Amino acid sequence: MPEAWLRLCPQAALAADRPIPVRHEGVAYAAFLLDGVPHVTHDICTHGPGLLSDGDIEGEEVICPFHQGRFHIPSGRPTGAPCTEPVRVFPARVIDGMLCIRTEP
Repeated sequence: MPEAWLRLCPQAALAADRPIPVRHEGVAYAAFLLDGVPHVTHDICTHGPGLLSDGDIEGEEVICPFHQGRFHIPSGRPTGAPCTEPVRVFPARVIDGMLCIRTEP
């Protein structure tokens, strides 16, 4: 596996109907499975202390449980107030049965 891909968790941990929290070296990520495609964002909402991994998924959006703001999971852009700043997304793919992301900008 190339050095640029960070291994987060087994692919089997992903579920189509809910985000999962993943922690790696002190960083909190939220992992999603949309139509069989993995996606990963930072787990902390940009509006407040809510964890996106505790949120609900509707279509391609995650609803933050803190103030019910929404983010488009594939792009990270805010889609519902009160969120106005995008959440960081990471390129994600499955390599050898593990969910992996690229973390460099």
